[in-house]
Amino acid sequence: MFVIDVSLFFDSLLIFCLAFVFDLVFGELPDSIHPTWWMGKVIAYLKPKIASENSRVEKMSGVLLGIFVIMLFAVPVYFMIFLVREFLGWIPYIVVSAFMLYTAIAIKCMRQYTLPIAESVENQDYEKVKKLLPFIVRRDPNGLNKRHIISAAVETIAEGTTDGITSPFFYFALFGVPGAIAFRVINTLDSMVGYKDQEHVNIGWFSAKMDTIANYIPARLTAILMVLAALLLKENWRKSWRILQRDKKNTESLNAGWTLSAMAGTLSIQLEKPGFYRIGDNADVSSTHIIRALRVMLLTAILFSIFIILPILVMKTLIIIFLR
Repeated sequence: MFVIDVSLFFDSLLIFCLAFVFDLVFGELPDSIHPTWWMGKVIAYLKPKIASENSRVEKMSGVLLGIFVIMLFAVPVYFMIFLVREFLGWIPYIVVSAFMLYTAIAIKCMRQYTLPIAESVENQDYEKVKKLLPFIVRRDPNGLNKRHIISAAVETIAEGTTDGITSPFFYFALFGVPGAIAFRVINTLDSMVGYKDQEHVNIGWFSAKMDTIANYIPARLTAILMVLAALLLKENWRKSWRILQRDKKNTESLNAGWTLSAMAGTLSIQLEKPGFYRIGDNADVSSTHIIRALRVMLLTAILFSIFIILPILVMKTLIIIFLR
């Protein structure tokens, strides 16, 4: 019994490490086979069908939308992994589980989307920047100067450290691969309907709340470990901690301000979304800040794996052993 329980720990650790390697090697899957793309397709298809002039009906429909899409993707993943293990054996189980977890995280894709922006800024090719920026932020690129462009890229990396890496890791550690997939659905729902404009305020309120709750703990742990990453990378870790304490509440989001402020302090720059927030102290910026932010992101992900994921897996194994 003890051997079986401990094997669950090593299986989870192997799945996690293999998924990490898959992402670093292969990066983003093509849209046509990426679960997140299909999540977006389902949400986009259902959204107009649940619209209503009655705000209460629309809010309830938003709740059902969130629950339905989570179940639609997480439940089949659970049964698929179970059936693979039962009928195909241990190796296919590990590979399939790692592949599914890999689809829920986004490490290399941050580099794929932001490095071309850094290169275009360096080459002063702002026409190319205008084409690239909409892939990472919902802002009109025509109204942004160099500082705002670099800020947008660094903000994407800072927020993406939680949304695309540490939160999926966290929910994998707690609930296995289906937990990571469920988080990816929640995050996709929030990115598509979790807004306060007239079209989404009722349909998307539940999705926005779920995303806030789901990211609440990971965002705070990520920001703290980002300060440690700054120390290890010989960035400005003292300023990272100071700006984190000072500016973490500057955003409307309860979570985004944590990693944004930690990253702004680490790089000794100011991050600004015009008309919404400013975080950090004003300073000259360059394309190298995007590259440095990517280094901070990667090391933060590694530190999160060591100091958060590994202990959770150990504790989960000990709890299972105790309960049995």
